[in-house]
Amino acid sequence: MLFAIIVGLILGLVVIVVVTNTMQQQKKKQEEERRREIIKFRAIIDETEEAVQNAAGIPLSKEGYAILLNRELSALKGMQELTPGNKEVGNRIQQVQTKINSGDFAAGDAESMTLPENEKQLIGIIQGIKKFRIILRSEHGKGRISSEIFVKEDKKFEKLQLRINIETQMRRGKVAMSKNMSGSARQYFEKAKLTLEKQNYADEYIITRLGEIEELLSQIAKDLKSANLDDVKKKQSEENDDLDALFAPKKKW
Repeated sequence: MLFAIIVGLILGLVVIVVVTNTMQQQKKKQEEERRREIIKFRAIIDETEEAVQNAAGIPLSKEGYAILLNRELSALKGMQELTPGNKEVGNRIQQVQTKINSGDFAAGDAESMTLPENEKQLIGIIQGIKKFRIILRSEHGKGRISSEIFVKEDKKFEKLQLRINIETQMRRGKVAMSKNMSGSARQYFEKAKLTLEKQNYADEYIITRLGEIEELLSQIAKDLKSANLDDVKKKQSEENDDLDALFAPKKKW
């Protein structure tokens, strides 16, 4: 009888230890998952805030600003659930919600945007556009924005990226032409032409730029032809001088 009691106590202790360890492991696992979720939300918040700050360089519409702020708000609410009582998160939620409700955004127009001549600034704009388009696709994939808004915003920035690319290539080509670097200029213009021809649509900008590029390439072809003719004439003149010298009557001394 005593033996049975001892065995029962031992088994009970083993069960308690196993259950305790299981609970501790489960708790540890939940805590690790909680930390991962907090890190994920923090990354989303930081990325979105950076995108909002960089929006000064790209022409975001009111819908674009709203997409970014709603994304940040969603991440803040998710963090609040994981860290209840966090006053900093609570205050930030109120700030973002107030800004969304006010709709007071410095909206811009991508189609009429004046591009800076400084290439470093252009690179910054391109980077900002790429980050926004990545966020846009992510939010659309999560069902937070409609397909209509997604297509409208994404297409707008796709066209702006194209415009920056083409204007940069043409600017470089014109600079090369001014320095009589016809070969380099032709490469820039041909690259811009190929990019435009690859587009699956043709708006006024594409048609206008293709016409301008054709004229510039035609001018380069004329300049190269003229330069080649000058080289041929010069070479013929030199050959004639050599022949004249060869067949000239010898002087008698």
